[in-house]
Amino acid sequence: MMDLNADLGEGFGRWALTDDEALLSVVTSANVACGFHAGDPSVMRRVCALAAARGVRIGAQVSYRDLAGFGRRAMDVPPDELAAEVAYQIGALRVFAEAAGSTVSYVKPHGALYNRTVADAEQARAVVAGVLLAGGGLPVLGLPGSHLLAAAREAGLTPVREAFADRAYTRAGTLVPRREPGAVVEDPDAVVRRAVGFAVDGGVEAADGGRIAVAARSLCVHGDTPGAARTAARVRAALEDAGVAVGAFA
Repeated sequence: MMDLNADLGEGFGRWALTDDEALLSVVTSANVACGFHAGDPSVMRRVCALAAARGVRIGAQVSYRDLAGFGRRAMDVPPDELAAEVAYQIGALRVFAEAAGSTVSYVKPHGALYNRTVADAEQARAVVAGVLLAGGGLPVLGLPGSHLLAAAREAGLTPVREAFADRAYTRAGTLVPRREPGAVVEDPDAVVRRAVGFAVDGGVEAADGGRIAVAARSLCVHGDTPGAARTAARVRAALEDAGVAVGAFA
């Protein structure tokens, strides 16, 4: 079984980046922006209500405090401060999830924080400390082999391995930085093909042409790319055609 997740609620005030309603008709898990890189109380409340109505699991997508940079700029945040900010974001989203009759089911870092916790053990432990501070023993979604998933496991939380259908990979199994050409896979046919490859064959072609193994339980299709909802629908249909059951991990 493969979970299908997308980043949702990435808007602020009158500005909206993600087609939340369309994506929520396809995905099984929603990574909801918690206000630090995108999102505001009204957006969070609306997305949680839509997700709950459709039986989609709600995840807290926590970030560095970087609204202007969409959470994609490198930052140095002291561990205690980062743990508090992670807990704050989870708590804010939980209010709206529970008001909608659901709950926050997992946590996934966003952008620069996600990539930082792949190799930075201290920042990874700070994120996990924030999850523990927020309570609930939530699963943590992250890159296979990352310090984040190792820290989650050590803390008694459930680590969940994630793959990206629309991001290029290095030979080391990490994501190609967005500043480099080809970091985002924009061809919908390629995204669909890669998604099935992750689910069926457990691997993907790296940016340099070599093949790498990627064992994942959840598959991400970014919600901020053009035509994301249509591509996500094609991915789900292709997975099901390949005999892969699509269902939430949480």
